[in-house]
Order: sequence, then C-alpha cells, then structure tokens
Amino acid sequence: MAWALGLIGYPLGHSLSPRLHRAALAALGQTGDYRLYEVPPEDEDALRRLMDALRQGTLHGLNVTIPHKQRAAALVDALTPTAQAIGAVNTLFVRESRVWGDNTDAPGFWADLRVQLPKATAQPGVALVLGAGGAARAVVYALLSRGWRVRVVARRPTQAQALCEHLSAATAPPFCSPVVWETLADWLRETPDLIVNTTPVGMAPHAEASPWPAALPWPRNAALYDLVYNPRPTALVRQARAAGLPAVDGLGMLIEQAALAFERWTGLRAPREALGQAATAPPRSDT
Repeated sequence: MAWALGLIGYPLGHSLSPRLHRAALAALGQTGDYRLYEVPPEDEDALRRLMDALRQGTLHGLNVTIPHKQRAAALVDALTPTAQAIGAVNTLFVRESRVWGDNTDAPGFWADLRVQLPKATAQPGVALVLGAGGAARAVVYALLSRGWRVRVVARRPTQAQALCEHLSAATAPPFCSPVVWETLADWLRETPDLIVNTTPVGMAPHAEASPWPAALPWPRNAALYDLVYNPRPTALVRQARAAGLPAVDGLGMLIEQAALAFERWTGLRAPREALGQAATAPPRSDT
C-alpha cells in the first residue's frame, strides 16, 4: 500500500517531520508520502475533515502539533490511556474506522532526556517547566509519572493552574503547582534540577528570541532541555550554556516521538538511524 501520512499544525514552515517520515518509508522500502496540513487555530472544520479522511482511509496517520494538540484530543473517537491522562494528542491513528489519539511526546521526551542529560535524571528532582500548552502537558506528565516535583510558569496563570489540576488528578502523588512570572526570581532560590522550555519561543524564523528573561539569573546546578530544535542551537540553549549549565535542544525528542508515531501507523519497527540521519542532513527545499 501507499502510506498517506501528514502533520496538522500552524505554522509549519519550520517542520522537519516530512523529511523524517519520508526517510523512514524509504529505509523500509515502503511507498507513500508525508504532507503538511496547515490549519489555522480557529479552523475546527478543517480538523474534522482531516479526521474524516482518516476514518475513510484516505489518510492513514497524522501527527498534531501547535496549536491543535488539545483541540484534536476533544475531537477523536477514542484516546489511549497516556493521551487521556495528558489531555493532549500528537498522533492520530485508525483502528476499525475509529480515530484514536495518542501522545508519543511524553515517552519521546523522557527517552531523549535520559540520554542527553543522564546526571540530571539519575533520580527524581525538581523541574521548572516553561509554558502550559499541549507539549507542556506531555512533559509534566512524563516527569510526574517518575516522581518529579514540577513547577509550571506561563504567561497565562490560569492555563498553568488548569494544567496542574488536570495532571495532579492523573498522577500520584500530585506534585505539580503553578508559578507566577512575577515571583519566578524568588522561587529560583529553590534551585531546580531541570528547566524545560515547552513554548515555541525561539523557533525559526524568530531565532533570536528566548523565553528566559534577560535580567533573570540562571539557577546554579540546573540543566536545560529546550523542546525547540530549529535553529540549532537555539538562543535559549546558548544562554544557558553561557551561564555554565548543561543544555540541549529537542531534536532527539523529535526523532523518538516520530519513531513511536510511525510504529503506531504502520506496525513496522521505525528505522531510528535513518530518522536521525534525515534530521541532521542539510535542509532541502521540499522539506
């Protein structure tokens, strides 16, 4: 069969996903393509049409990214336990004409975090998560599930509060609490072990932007993980490294979550080496 796969989001000019999944198909001798579906934030009808295409077999699998991860979770026919606990999806697949929502961001994040920052993840600690959207939900869930205490800071405090309330109900014990931006400097005296940026700030084409306020001192003995992977390194990663912190971007998470999604869609073992090579190859105009 010819696989029809794709990515829903807005905007999508930065995405490496087509390059990764096309490489995976080629490495396994599979035919098909992976396309981008730019859906503006307010266009719920377009989301519904794409899900109908999945039910009808016109499409075989979709990824979901900003800003649709939570909205898509409310529109699917069923959720995996992980997606239900998180309240956001990044992968849509079909079983018996029903659209399922899954979240491979959470296991993808944790798998790469352990490889990239082994000292910071040797035992549960305290994490500061920047942002409270769909990606933040996956990150916070992954950390809470492994005994971490998490503080969430977002420009909209009500969003951070809602995230913590939702995930505290899905994990035990409930160690998630919001932090107000204005009090962040005081809270940093607790010295978090890990800082994770889940916002899109710093993503190309706004490569020089950073979610970390310039006047805010970096905590000692912390490590930084930035989910943004384009450009490399991001401004945030450069800031953290200049302050002496070990800091990495989210390219490894992108590869691992893509591999897990590919396996959901096809039932085939994802060729992670091919995915990694595709992710770090020079950019091409069609990707």
